[in-house]
Amino acid sequence: MKNLLLKPVFIAVAILVIILFGVAGYHYDVGYPAWVMMATGILIGSILVIALKLLLTWILPIIKKIPLPLLTSLLGGLISFYLLREFAFRWPSQLFYALVVFGFICTALLVFGMWNIFLNNKKTLGAVLAVVGVLLTVFGFYGFNGLDGDPSAPDLSKQENIDVTTLADMGVQNPSNKGNFEVEVFTYGSGTDKKRSEYATAIKLKTPTVDATRLLPEWKGKKKKWREKYWGFGVDSFPLNARVYMPKGKGPFPMVMMVHGNHSMLDYSDGGYAYLGELLASRGIIGVSVDENFINGHWSGDFMGKEMPTRGWLLLKHLEQWREWNNGVSPELNGKVDLDNVVLVGHSRGGEAVSIAAAFNQLDRFPDDGNETFDFGFGIKGIVTIAPTDYRYNREISLKDINYLSIQGAFDSDETSFWGMRPYHRLEFSEGFEGFKAGLYMNHANHGQFNSTWGRSDFGAPMKWLLNLDPLVTGEEQRQVAQVYVSAFAVAVLKGNTDYRPMFKNVDVVNNWLPKETYRSQYADNHKKVLVDFEGDIDVTKASNSIALNAKNFKVWRETELESRDGGSQQNNALVLGWKYDKSTSVDSIPVYQIVLLDSLKNFSEADTLALSMAMGDISELKSNDDDEQLESPEKGFNFSIMLKDSLGNSASVALDQNNRLPGIIKTRFTKFKFLDKDMVGEPSEVQLKSCYIPVSAFRSQNYSLQLGKLQSINLVFDKDSLGVVVLDDIGFYSKNRSAEE
Repeated sequence: MKNLLLKPVFIAVAILVIILFGVAGYHYDVGYPAWVMMATGILIGSILVIALKLLLTWILPIIKKIPLPLLTSLLGGLISFYLLREFAFRWPSQLFYALVVFGFICTALLVFGMWNIFLNNKKTLGAVLAVVGVLLTVFGFYGFNGLDGDPSAPDLSKQENIDVTTLADMGVQNPSNKGNFEVEVFTYGSGTDKKRSEYATAIKLKTPTVDATRLLPEWKGKKKKWREKYWGFGVDSFPLNARVYMPKGKGPFPMVMMVHGNHSMLDYSDGGYAYLGELLASRGIIGVSVDENFINGHWSGDFMGKEMPTRGWLLLKHLEQWREWNNGVSPELNGKVDLDNVVLVGHSRGGEAVSIAAAFNQLDRFPDDGNETFDFGFGIKGIVTIAPTDYRYNREISLKDINYLSIQGAFDSDETSFWGMRPYHRLEFSEGFEGFKAGLYMNHANHGQFNSTWGRSDFGAPMKWLLNLDPLVTGEEQRQVAQVYVSAFAVAVLKGNTDYRPMFKNVDVVNNWLPKETYRSQYADNHKKVLVDFEGDIDVTKASNSIALNAKNFKVWRETELESRDGGSQQNNALVLGWKYDKSTSVDSIPVYQIVLLDSLKNFSEADTLALSMAMGDISELKSNDDDEQLESPEKGFNFSIMLKDSLGNSASVALDQNNRLPGIIKTRFTKFKFLDKDMVGEPSEVQLKSCYIPVSAFRSQNYSLQLGKLQSINLVFDKDSLGVVVLDDIGFYSKNRSAEE
C-alpha cells in the first residue's frame, strides 16, 4: 500500500482532486455550514482518489491479459462512441449508451453468426446467432418507435363537445375557401442570388440591398466567413427578396406580409407559406412571403436571438420598397397596395419579429444604436404570431392599439410553451379602440407543420428520432387551422368584416371548419368590463376600492403568477381555488367565491354576457401529506354554478357547462420517454385558459325579477363536483355599448 500511494505523481493528482472536491463541497449549499460541506467534500475526494488507485492497480494486470486486438477494438469503440455522443447525437448519456450496448449486442450476434457460417463452417450455430441478432434488431427498432403515444384521453375533444350554433349555421362563409380573385405569383429580389434562380434570373422586379451593419454587429468571425462564402454577400448588402401572391385587379389591395422563423439556412423556409399567400390573394389581399434565410441557423453558428431586431427591421424595409413601387417607381405596382392596411404574420422567431417590427414602425431611431434612423410609419393594423418566441430579443416589446392573434400547438417540441400569450397580456387598448386580441391553442399540433416545408419533426436528425410523432395531426390539418384563422383575421382587420369576430371569442362556433381536435381560445376587446383580473396587488380580499372578494370553504385559495411548463413566467396572474367535500356536506358548507360590488359599479343593465377565463388546476394540491388517497383528474373540466344577486334580494344561478365546453387538462409528451420530457422540457402540461361565456338571458330565464342595474354580487358556487381545482381570470361583463357601464 505504501509503495502504491507514496508516489510523486499520485500525490500531485490526489492533492488537486482533494482541493477541487473541497471547493465544490464549500459551494454546495444544502443548508449545512460551509465548513462542514467542505470537510465532506475533502473526505469524499480522498476516498475516491485512493479507491480508484487501488481498483485500477488490481484491474491493470487483468487488462494486460486481454489480447491487444480486442483491447484496442474496445477502447477505440468507446472513444468513438463518446465523441459521437458529445459532438453529434447529444442524446442524454444514459439513453445513448444503453442503446449503444443494445446495438452492440445485436451487431455482435450478427457478426458472430456470419463468421461461424462462412469461416468456421458452424452453420447451425451461425444461423441461430444471426437469426437472434436479426430478431433483436427488428424488435428493438419497432419497440423504439412503438414508444410514441398520447398521454391525453383519446376522446377528450368529444367529451368537451356541446351543441352550439356555428358561423356556418348563420350563413357565414368558411374563410379557408378560395375566393373569387385570380392569383399571380412572382418573386422580387436582388437578382444576384447564387443559390436560387427565383431570386436571380427569375425575378420580376429588382430591388436594392440594405445595410444592416448597425442592427447586426454579431455578423463577424466564423459566422461572417462561412455565410459570405455561401451567399456571396455580407451584412452591409442584405437583399430584399420575397415571394408575392397578387390578386389580379386594379387595387389598391390590403397586404399581409409573412416571415418565417429560424431553421437551417440551407433548407429555405420562405416558400412554406404559399398555402396562405395563395388563399389570401384569392380573397383580395396581397400576400408577401419574405426571405430571411441568410440570418438563420447554420453549422457555423446561430445568432442566438441577437438577430431579432434585424428580422423585424427587414420587414419594414420591404414595406419601404413597396411604398416606392406604389408611388410610381414601378408602373406595374403603382397604386396596387393599400399600405394603410397591413397585417404582419410571423412564425417561430418570425412571430417575435413581427412584434418588433410593429414597435419599430413607431420609432424614429433604432433603440440599440441611435445612429440608425427610421422613417417607416406604415398602417400596420394587426399582427399574427404562429408558435412564436417571446424571449430572444433583449428588450420586452409591449404594443398598444393593434389587433393581435397568436396560434400555438400543444405538441410543439421547439417552442414548448404558448409564448404568444405574453405579448397578448402586455398589449393594451386605449378607450374607443375597436380592435381585439385573441389566442388559439390546439392539441396535437407541432411547430414545423405550419410551414409546408418544415415537416413533422421539430428537430433534425439524430435528435428527431427521440420525438413522439404518432399523436400529431397531419400537416394538412394543421395548416387548415392556420388558413381558417389567418384568413378570417385578415378579412376582419383589413376589410372590416365583423362576421368572423365570434370565432376569435369562441373557437366552438367554427368547429365544423377545423380538424376534430381539442382547442382553447382566449379573447379580449374594449367591450368587456373586467371586474377582477388578479393583477396589481397582493390583497386576495379586494380587487379595487369598489370590489371586495371573499372565499368560503376552500382548501386552496390564492392569487398567483401562472407558470409555463418549464417554470418560466406566463406574465399573467390568476386565481386558484381548490375544494373537497363529501356528498353529505350541508348547503352552508359548499365552497363559494364571492365578488361584491359597491354602489358605483352596480349598473350592468346594458350587459348581455358574463365572461370569465378558466382552466383546470392541479388536483394534487388537495392531497395532504398524510393522505394516501389517490386523486385523479377527470377527463373533462370541473363544473360549477354562477349566481348573480341584486340589491333587492333577487338571484339567478346558471351552471357553467350549460353554455360552455368544460376545459380539461391537455397533456403532452414531446419525446418517446417521460424522463426525457421531465429533463428537457418540464411538466407534461401547463395552464392554458379558455374564455367562457354565459349570456345574461340565461340568468333572466331563471328569474325575470333579477335586475342587473342593481347588481350586488357575482357568486361562483362549487356545487357540481365534490372536489376539484380551477384557475380563473378576467371575470367581467360584455355589452354592445361599453359606455353605458361607465
